[in-house]
Amino acid sequence: MGCFITFEGIEGCGKTTQLRLLAGHLEQRGLTVQVTREPGGCPIADQVRSILLDAANRTMEPMAELFLYAAARAQHVAEIIKPALEAGIIVLCDRFTDATIAYQGYGRGLSQPVITELNRLATHGVSPDMTVLLDCPVETGLERAFARINNTRGAREERFELEAAEFHLRVRDGYLQLARQDPDRFIVVNAAGSVAEVEKAVRTAVLARLTGA
Repeated sequence: MGCFITFEGIEGCGKTTQLRLLAGHLEQRGLTVQVTREPGGCPIADQVRSILLDAANRTMEPMAELFLYAAARAQHVAEIIKPALEAGIIVLCDRFTDATIAYQGYGRGLSQPVITELNRLATHGVSPDMTVLLDCPVETGLERAFARINNTRGAREERFELEAAEFHLRVRDGYLQLARQDPDRFIVVNAAGSVAEVEKAVRTAVLARLTGA
């Protein structure tokens, strides 16, 4: 089996950038890496992503949102993640089940037992070996997120960015609680610094875990 590493954090924490930087470093070391993301990662799940992140769908019922995430995840795991892990590949995934707990559980206030059961059904028994949580203040993250969105051509994936600050505060708190509950899996990195500073911290921590140092 390969190694499944997930990246988590609030909007604008820099996880997508840091995931790609780590992937490049691991490949330079001769390792085979599969980079993917949620929601999405495969054609069917990408179609669900377009619904979930479209700001035009801001009236979406929270339970419908939860089921769409589960549906996209079930397809993604079966089609991309599980086969890659079985082939011995290191999989780096931009968000996974912790995001559902943080956003739909802590953020939306949906039932944690329901979320846990849906995650169990959707993941086909797959769970992260390591989770990098990039943590930064909500104000910093949202400022970065809107700067990115405003410089992006095409669809504006901003449905979550447009939520009230209180929602993002609940999500951040949820992530930090998850990290405290599972310190053996989580690596918490201060993401408020420069890209280079965060990259160094992520690389050092992940390599230490991978090599058992």
